[in-house]
Amino acid sequence: MKISIIGGGAWGTTLGQTLHDNGHSVLIYDLNPNAVEKINNHYHPFFDTVLPHEVIATSNINEVISFSNYFLLSVPTKAVRNVLKEINPLLKKPSVFINVSKGIEPDTLKRVSEIVEEEISDKHLKGFVVLTGPSHAEEMILRKLTLLVSASKDDELAKEIQYIFSNEKYLRVYTSNDLIGCEVGGAVKNAIAVISGICTGLGLGENARAAVITRGIVEIVRVVEIMGGKKETAFGLTGIGDLIVTASSENSRNFTAGKKVGEGLSMDQIYAQQKQTIEGFRTIEAMHQLSLARKTELPMINAAYEIIFNGLPIAEGLQKLLSRDLKSEDF
Repeated sequence: MKISIIGGGAWGTTLGQTLHDNGHSVLIYDLNPNAVEKINNHYHPFFDTVLPHEVIATSNINEVISFSNYFLLSVPTKAVRNVLKEINPLLKKPSVFINVSKGIEPDTLKRVSEIVEEEISDKHLKGFVVLTGPSHAEEMILRKLTLLVSASKDDELAKEIQYIFSNEKYLRVYTSNDLIGCEVGGAVKNAIAVISGICTGLGLGENARAAVITRGIVEIVRVVEIMGGKKETAFGLTGIGDLIVTASSENSRNFTAGKKVGEGLSMDQIYAQQKQTIEGFRTIEAMHQLSLARKTELPMINAAYEIIFNGLPIAEGLQKLLSRDLKSEDF
């Protein structure tokens, strides 16, 4: 079948290769002419890897819209709403949207599925799936073993996407009907990964990282339940699985950004060094807003917000966390 990919970055292009491996035709859309040129010259735009000749790209939005009615969204969450506004008037038939970005929109606290429902008209929206889980593009492009989850309110659509992406050599996809839990877990783990990076940048050691990951799961569970998901989902691939892979790896953009914060850099300085969106920063902002609005205890995320957005010295933030009332371990 044909699948249009919106976003020719590290993950979108890598999934293009996977879809090709599975016998599907893909067309990748990206605004960056350098990325389009590299893909069409059969090179990955981010990794030193040769792409199959059949994986091609375009900067023509009309071309990618007319290519298929299955759209893989692989753009930062801050760009999703504007991209959908551009796409909606160009659609000619009901379409399926498969999201692979992981984030929550600050201010609105909307998940990507909710943004899609708001921006794509009912007559053009056939269904929505999130494809998520513990996955670094750096490994998937080398066809290393990876497990993902296809989640949707439509069980049959989740299964369809499961079969489209599963590959017997390196990619196994499970299904879930807990769309909220999968979306929220994938987003909030980015915030915890930033916090884990901060601890690493401070040189706090492995004990601290284990503590951040474990207590981070508690904060993920709280947000999942508040937003209407199942807490059990947070203990699967899209919660603890995704957190493990991002909370200790230099391949994780969120972990490395947090590490730089721990080493003394500000958010502005980090963005000056790399232009790619740090989803964990945006999620920390969104979750801090959620914590205030719903009076939810998210101590690590709130401390990270004060450090990153309000300039609180890290030592003070750490002291605030450690001086909280002592209590029993709460799951």
